[in-house]
This record gives sequence, structure tokens and C-alpha cells, in this order.
Amino acid sequence: MKYSNENKSVFKKAWGHLNLRIGVFGTLIFALMAIVSIFWTPHDIKYLDISNRFLGPSAQYLLGTDFFGRDMLSMLMSGALTSFIVALVAVGIGLFFGVPLGLLAASYGGLFEWLVLRTNDFLFAFPAIISAIIITTIFGPSAINTIIAIGIFNIPVFARVARGGALSIISHDFVAASRLSGRSNFSISFVHLLPNIASLLIVQASVQLSLGILAEASLSYIGLGTQPPATSLGLMLKEAQSLFLLHPMLAILPGLTIIFIVIFLNLAGDGLRDALDPRLAKQGSLESAG
Repeated sequence: MKYSNENKSVFKKAWGHLNLRIGVFGTLIFALMAIVSIFWTPHDIKYLDISNRFLGPSAQYLLGTDFFGRDMLSMLMSGALTSFIVALVAVGIGLFFGVPLGLLAASYGGLFEWLVLRTNDFLFAFPAIISAIIITTIFGPSAINTIIAIGIFNIPVFARVARGGALSIISHDFVAASRLSGRSNFSISFVHLLPNIASLLIVQASVQLSLGILAEASLSYIGLGTQPPATSLGLMLKEAQSLFLLHPMLAILPGLTIIFIVIFLNLAGDGLRDALDPRLAKQGSLESAG
């Protein structure tokens, strides 16, 4: 397992990248805020208090209230939780189905690889929003259908990354030795290939997670995602759009939350990519030498 040991040292080196540290710490702040909302929020978001709507920041309502008198901080915490859950589960779907397909396609080749590639092409023809429109037309709009739509789009992404990474190392001697020892292609895929492409999958997962946050916000904004009384950052934007000129903070706060979460996730992904991509590392060393 020579290459998997190298992965460990590479990850230690990756932590030295400023972008990665900023991205991880920033993401953790919003993730912790979302997790805390499972157990506690300053106010119950299901409680409507019309008499206190459109209040500014105060000791009781740190970020003010919305048009239903709900606490904006509590709404942001719960909305971030929904966005993270949708994106995480969708990425999980992509990993669970896409990675085995990509690994086995690289190992077996032939007709099986051709079928995987053609299926990927077919799924790529239906982006998350188009898939969501089709699914919600049949089953109705909901967060679960949003997860399914985004997850289906993630499958070919991870399948291609896994296949490309596996093809780059499948010709190494330790894989050939494993074949000579009698291991099956299935065993080689998960015992040897998977540990050695873990770094690629982690980088891609961080990218897809940020895209999942954006996709969930977009689908909720057009009414195909999370439905009341639940909330999400995209749904908060949708509900505030008609009041933007009078009460801009109702839209600015969830909008900024989405922006910062995506920025931090992208910074983390860029930091990992810079550390794990040997071409970028070589380019950086040449620039520093020059």
C-alpha cells in the first residue's frame, strides 16, 4: 500500500496551505451553527408573531425579525442545516453509486466500461435543475426530491473521477502483482485502487458539496426544493424577494450566508487541489525558484 501511505503524507502537507485552513475553519463555523440548530435556536421558527415583524437587531432578536415575526438568526441556523443536509446526502449518493461504477469500469474495461460511460453521458444530459423539474412534476416539490435530483447528477461526476484516477494507477506494479496473486478485478478495485484515489475523491466531494449548496438554494428559490414550514437559505431568499427594496436585510442575510459557505468550501477544495495536484506543486516550485 505504498501509494496510500503517500496520501497520508500529502494530506499532512495539504494542511499547511492557508486556503485549506481558512476554508475548513470557515466551513466548520457554519456547520456548527447548523448542527446547533438541531437542538437549540434562540427562537422557534414555527412560531409566528406578526406584531413583532420587521424588527431591527436587538438584544432579543440579534439579527431582527422577518415578515412573520420570526427570528432571523434562528431562520439562518435552520436554513443552513437544511442546505448542508441536502448537499451532504446528495454527495453521499454520488459517492456511493458513482465511485464503484468508475472503479469497476477501469478494472473490467470492455463492454462494462462502455456502458458506464454511455450512462454517464445520458445522466449529464439532465442537470440537477432539469432532473428536479422532472422529479417534482411526478412526485411534487420537496427537500427529498431535491436530494434525489442533485444526487443523480453527482453519480456520473464521481464515476468519471474514480475511473480517471484508477486508470492512472492501474498499470503500476503493485496492481499487476495483485492480479498475479489471484485477486479478482472487484477485489483490486476496492483494496488497491480505492485507497489510492481517496485524495481525488475528497477534493471532488468538497467541490460537489459547494455546488450542492448552490443547487439546493436555486431549486428552493424557484419553488422546487424545501417547502414551508421547513426552511432553507434558498427559500428565505424566495420569501424575501418582494420585500427587498423595503427590507433588504431579509434577502442580504441568507444571500451572504450562501456566499460565505460556498467560498469557504471552494477555498478548502482549492487548498486540497493545490497540495494534491503534482503539476500545480511543480509549477509553484518553479515560480518560487524563478
